[in-house]
This record gives sequence, structure tokens and C-alpha cells, in this order.
Amino acid sequence: MKKNTTSNPESKNVVVIAAHPDDEILGVGGTIRRHILHGDTVHVIVICEGETMRYRGRAVNLRKHSEAACRRLGANRPEHLGLPDQRLDTLSLIDVIRPLEARLKRLQPQRVYTHFYGDVNRDHQIVAEAAAVACRPLVDTLESFLAFETPSATEWGIPYTFAPNYFVEITATLTDKLAAMACYATEVGSYPHPRSLRHLEERARSWGAWAGTEAAEAFVLLRQTWR
Repeated sequence: MKKNTTSNPESKNVVVIAAHPDDEILGVGGTIRRHILHGDTVHVIVICEGETMRYRGRAVNLRKHSEAACRRLGANRPEHLGLPDQRLDTLSLIDVIRPLEARLKRLQPQRVYTHFYGDVNRDHQIVAEAAAVACRPLVDTLESFLAFETPSATEWGIPYTFAPNYFVEITATLTDKLAAMACYATEVGSYPHPRSLRHLEERARSWGAWAGTEAAEAFVLLRQTWR
């Protein structure tokens, strides 16, 4: 998959901060591809190793899956911090913030996507909190900071509070998102599971109807600065 299909003098550095391998595709897959087609560079940071709690005793290499998924979209090779899956709450928050701050300082992004703070998954909540600290206005290159939904985590949060106010049309990149998600063979569920390919397409088309287009991904715009 080609990384850039247009030459854009206003291209941006984009960072996606995901708790687990596959979250980046579930929430931002179509948007990542839109950025690549626009000439932007996309970096994916995966916080947790994602395997110990789900695949004890099984050889499942989600890093390889995530690399294949990012390659399919044209994003850079993902960085994996390798923090403990479903046990981020056993760490001090600063242990999550520091490596994020170091990478944001190096990457100098103009846009950052991360988890919605109201997800039912505790790792997602902690990553959202850590990203909020790491992306405070001291990151002077940052123009936009957005939260994405994660099917099977956001809609199960109680109370349900995901109220998107920013939509990205993915009509032309929905197929790419589904193909990237298919790289995670062990994570794709059978319909009507929220992580089934059919449901992901239905979800994108539902958000598209909200936004007045055929397919979309939905976000909460947390902060935007016109520099």
C-alpha cells in the first residue's frame, strides 16, 4: 500500500495513541487512510502488549498483526510500549505518561487521536487520561486533539456519554479499514459482535447518516487551536 498518493505542502504529522493492538483500526482505520491519501504521516503508538490476559498459553503475535494492518493503510510501523494488558491500573499514571511525552516530543504531531475517556475498558480510560496530560498545550505543535470510539468498549460504558461532534467521511476508505481489521485474524468476531467486519461497516454507515455522507468515523473534538 502506497504511503502518500498526493503531494501536499501542508502535510501533517498525525499520532494515534491506542491502548491495545486493533484499537487503532477499530476507531481510526478509515481516517488513518484518509490522512495518508492527503499526504500526511501517521504514527501509531500502542501502549499495551495486548496478549497476556487474552491468550495465556497461546502463541498469538498481535505485533505482527498490527504491523500488517498499518502497512495495509500506509501508516508507519507501529511503536509498541509493551505495558501490561488489562493491568495499567497497577502502574502509576506517570509510568504511562512519560513514554508518551517522550514520543510526542520526538514526533512533534499536529494532530493526535486517542481513546474516549468513558469507555468501559479500564485500560482505555487510563490511556485517555495519560494522553490528556501528554497532550496538554505545552506540546506547542499540537493543533487538534480528538477522542475516538472503540466498538465493544465505548457503547458499553455506563452511563453512555459518547457524543461525537466531529466526523470524518470514510466512504472511499471504508474498504481499506475493513481490510486492515482483517489482518487481526484473532480479534475479528462473528456478526453481530461489535468487532465483526459486517458490524464495522454498518457502524460506519450509521455515523455517515448522522454526518450526511455514506460512511464516517465519529470523534469527540477535545481541543483545537488554529495556529
